[in-house]
Amino acid sequence: MKILQLGKFYPIRGGVEKVMWDLTQGLRERGVECDMLCAKLDEDPIEEDDKGKVMTVRAITKKAGTMIAPQMISRLRKICNDYDIIHVHHPDPMAALALRLSGFKGRVILHWHSDILSQKALKFFYRPLQNWLLRRAERIICTTPAYLAASPDLEGFRDKGIAVPIGIKPMDRVPPGDIERFKAGYDGKKIVLSVGRLIPYKGYDNLVDAAQYLPEDYVVLIGGDGPLKKDLEERISRLGLKNKVLLLGFLPKESLPLLFAASDVFVLSSVMKTEAFGIVQIEAMSAGKPVVATKIPGSGVSWVNEDGLSGLNVEPGDPKAIADAVEEIFHDYERFGAGAAKRFREFFTEDTMIERIVRIYEEQL
Repeated sequence: MKILQLGKFYPIRGGVEKVMWDLTQGLRERGVECDMLCAKLDEDPIEEDDKGKVMTVRAITKKAGTMIAPQMISRLRKICNDYDIIHVHHPDPMAALALRLSGFKGRVILHWHSDILSQKALKFFYRPLQNWLLRRAERIICTTPAYLAASPDLEGFRDKGIAVPIGIKPMDRVPPGDIERFKAGYDGKKIVLSVGRLIPYKGYDNLVDAAQYLPEDYVVLIGGDGPLKKDLEERISRLGLKNKVLLLGFLPKESLPLLFAASDVFVLSSVMKTEAFGIVQIEAMSAGKPVVATKIPGSGVSWVNEDGLSGLNVEPGDPKAIADAVEEIFHDYERFGAGAAKRFREFFTEDTMIERIVRIYEEQL
């Protein structure tokens, strides 16, 4: 069989693109022909990889989180009949439009990563195309059973749905000496880690506020960049937390294994359903780190982090609850750490994800 992954942006910056990329590479490693078609802006570099064929088209601009790339339509029309299955990743109105106009007669798999939540005007005009895509798809993949059950957009289409959790390769092992040196740089304090874009739905203001309730032998490290950096810096200064909460800025991929290995607890403080899964949670679990996450209504975040096993879940927007959960985890740290590693192995490995996706493809042929 020959598969095309369709949608989103290039180069890889977010969770949807990462899933597309990992599927393309992982399927090819298993002998399945798989390519990837997506859009890029002029200033974005092209990163080729010999494990999977990446085709990019130039976008005119990016509006409301969507690449405006008419070239995707003409490109897909030319190549679509080379594929048995097109695996389209949602939300991406440009990819959906290209598929609609391609004339493709083969099988369509729809990967439903998230509802469209913040762009309500766009969704109003996109809804007829979205409903066509839902009808057109033979199968609809959601990243958690919780999201499949809760999404109002999937009402009437749940019989096509199947939950396939996102899977990743575990974090690379880090020499113990490197971990010890990293921890020594923070005076051996307990390290609370969070990684992500500094944007409103991540709820980092609550994580900063939570630091006020933690004892002095804790330090909070927040890795990532974004538009709220200045606001968070001012908040940290105003609360007198400069020695307790540190913004690490943009983190290159190669720095993450050490950061996760040296941390003690990971916190996902997100407050909106825009956080549909939280891949960073499973990155932490792969390193055996317990997680404190939030119970966002309709999201899959609190399903990923099984409360009482891999960590604890708290109400979103509650700094005191975050701090209390972090301290509670340290009362039984070894059990939570072992539970995190166990949940990762059972649900969130890349091999498991790809094997389940392959079975879905085979059912269509």
